[in-house]
Amino acid sequence: SEREKQEQVEVQKEKQRELILQLKTQLDDLETFAYQEGSYDSLPQSMVMERQRMIINELIKKLDMDLSEDIATLSPEELRQRVDAAIAQIVNPARVKEQLVEQLKTQIRDLEMFINFIQDEVGSSGKVEDGHCECAGRKDGGGSYKPNTRPSGNRVNPEDARKMRETGLHLMRRMLAVLQIFALSQFGCATGQIPRTLWQKDQASKDYSPLIKKLELSVERVRQLAVKHQQEDHVISSSDLQDIPLGGRDELTLAVRKELTIALRDLMAHGLYASSQGMSLVLAPIACLIPAFTSSPQTMHPWELFVKYYNTKNGQAFVESPARKLSQSFALPVTGGAAITPKQSLLTAIHTVLTEHDPFKRSADSELKALVCMALNEQRLVSWVNLICKSGALVQSHYQPWSYMANTGFESALNVLSRLSNLKFNLPVDLAVRQLKNIKDAF
Repeated sequence: SEREKQEQVEVQKEKQRELILQLKTQLDDLETFAYQEGSYDSLPQSMVMERQRMIINELIKKLDMDLSEDIATLSPEELRQRVDAAIAQIVNPARVKEQLVEQLKTQIRDLEMFINFIQDEVGSSGKVEDGHCECAGRKDGGGSYKPNTRPSGNRVNPEDARKMRETGLHLMRRMLAVLQIFALSQFGCATGQIPRTLWQKDQASKDYSPLIKKLELSVERVRQLAVKHQQEDHVISSSDLQDIPLGGRDELTLAVRKELTIALRDLMAHGLYASSQGMSLVLAPIACLIPAFTSSPQTMHPWELFVKYYNTKNGQAFVESPARKLSQSFALPVTGGAAITPKQSLLTAIHTVLTEHDPFKRSADSELKALVCMALNEQRLVSWVNLICKSGALVQSHYQPWSYMANTGFESALNVLSRLSNLKFNLPVDLAVRQLKNIKDAF
């Protein structure tokens, strides 16, 4: 009957589907086995399709495409149109912004040319022409004073020049205000600041893992030398470097100054730059829109970062307060028995280094070495560096977004430095200026 024939067809189709599935499974197993044995160079088809499926899914998410319908029901042309529309939603706004930036550049150039024109006209109004002064009278042969009656030609009247200058400045202020409002509303950047996304792309690929490895090696070497001296029942001391031959306890000071401090300096200097001091009045409101006009940032020494922290926290006023002066004179605690905070000790240490090294024009490296030695002596190296890392204003204004400091907050480096926190040191702080101070005292 017709029903029996239909049932036989359905059974045959089911057997075909099972056979196809079985053949696919066997083919995948065979390709996987051959690939694992090395007799099949390319990846198995199942792995290739899985990776392609993952890439397609990620692209669908990034492009925010609506493919809720079954892909099999859409034609290739309809799929192509969906993809083009999703890409256009991302590309078109960027193109519009580029066109707006070009228009703003053109308007800025026109403003500068107009300002230069006004300045030239005002400056030429009082020049001497053909030996006669245009802005003042002249004397005749008899000595009588007569006003200059020569036709002025193209000379601009001072009153007209003043009005033109006021009009130009008024127009310039209005234009700058409009540009600033546009920049803030469209691009979300403040006046005079360069957005982080405009840094050179090749700098963002800088790897800081070698710097961390260098710091780990230097810390391990200093730790081994320190433990070696502690096992010999010695307090780690290197106060008289010039009187002790090279080696022994002297080796520890050299390791701290030439290895540990240099490694810490290089890691803190990763992505560190000196912020710009000023910007043109015309370009300031749209500095974030014109990356072509922004110069590459200048590098900055990590010691300058400590000095900036000292200045922002009013370190000199804190250290030179009358109470602290009296406490230094009579060797009395100024806090009434309370523990000194890391911030107070850091400000005092920076002030000491500046006081001892600046009169002799010592380099930033020498001053940083002195600070690191002082930090190890007081067992505060981690806490002092952590104060700099947690200073958001300094990190935001002096570190590029791809830097180690901005990315990780210096956490792994602080963990490495903490290996030295339980060791006692008595390292020389004034090693770079000791001989100079001795010569000064001799005279």
